[in-house]
Amino acid sequence: MVYQPAAGARDLLPLDVAKKRWIEDRLQQVFHRWGYHRIITSTLERMDTLMAGEAIQRQMVIQLQNTEDDELGLRPELTASIARTVVTRMAGVTYPQRLYYNANVFRRTWESKHNTQQEFYQAGVELLGTGGLLANAEILLLVADCLAALGLKGWHLILGEAGITRSLLSAFPANLQDKVRTAIAHLDRITIDTLPLSDELRERARIMLDLRGNSADVLQKVSTLSLDEKQQEAVNNLKSLVELLESEKIPLILDLSLIQTIDYYTGIVFEVVSDTESQAQVLGRGGRYDQLLGLYHPQGENIPGIGFVLNIEDLYQVLLSTQQLPQTTPASNWLVVPETPNADAAAFAYAQKLRDSTHLVRVEMDLGGRDKDAIRQYARDRSIAQIAWIKPDGSLTIESLR
Repeated sequence: MVYQPAAGARDLLPLDVAKKRWIEDRLQQVFHRWGYHRIITSTLERMDTLMAGEAIQRQMVIQLQNTEDDELGLRPELTASIARTVVTRMAGVTYPQRLYYNANVFRRTWESKHNTQQEFYQAGVELLGTGGLLANAEILLLVADCLAALGLKGWHLILGEAGITRSLLSAFPANLQDKVRTAIAHLDRITIDTLPLSDELRERARIMLDLRGNSADVLQKVSTLSLDEKQQEAVNNLKSLVELLESEKIPLILDLSLIQTIDYYTGIVFEVVSDTESQAQVLGRGGRYDQLLGLYHPQGENIPGIGFVLNIEDLYQVLLSTQQLPQTTPASNWLVVPETPNADAAAFAYAQKLRDSTHLVRVEMDLGGRDKDAIRQYARDRSIAQIAWIKPDGSLTIESLR
């Protein structure tokens, strides 16, 4: 019998891990520079936690059953878990809270392909306890800094505003709003043309379909939709954000037809898209959610939040062509070899002395069973820089292989 990973799971070999860590380390450095602190939440969550706010479709969750008959699931994303943690474990903290994560998530897929991936790696941040222009700008500029740290070229930001889009939909009959929303999300003009709408509402829906492109053009189009005072304020706030981002040279497409499948977004929503390949690829997404934490709070207190997630696998695929990722696993710096059996203790002592140096040094011990020529060949095969031959009295001979 040949044992294989479970369907949808996979193993990462040392070189795969080195490439993954290269990406994660650079993202972590950016998060630290912006004052974010790492949070680790449970891989397992109660289903009612995951379902709160209709954030996740139940069929996406890989479910488990424990002995107490609680419904449990493997987390398909991190925002709900962090929201639950903050309101239940971090009462009394000073806001804003800047948190980041680097974790695996699990999503059930229903594609017909055999062994479709169900485990994914993500890195992202949550900025909690503050709203407004500066918080929104911080998150979007942080995204740009992350991509710069990875040396990623040829990307752009697609920016929408869930509050504005949802508000514009309120003009449609209640029984048709979901159909109009779905049609707009899928840029489906045929459905818009066939729904039982008045000429005025049909034209409104067509305009909403076209609220995408150059920011000045989009903002001008939305201003033709007879906005009320609250809607106009939201548009003005979006305009201020766009002006700030454009002053920072962020490549931007404004898209008020951008409607995320996750329902807890209340303000800006965005996607990070790579256009270096023939086909655009979404590398990450995020948005503002000012009512999600209130679902977990014992007193229902709302705490504003905004965040984003970057997909490590998608970043990996884009970066492969740049030759920036490690091409080999890191080589050891030293191979320490006891020349005789009674030199073992001295060899272990010298190896530890090397490992205790102020810099990270990779030190291997030769474990015996090979002659000197085989030891040298092993070191060359593994690109080990130096061999330390140790005698019983602790004296040594250093042989450089470069």
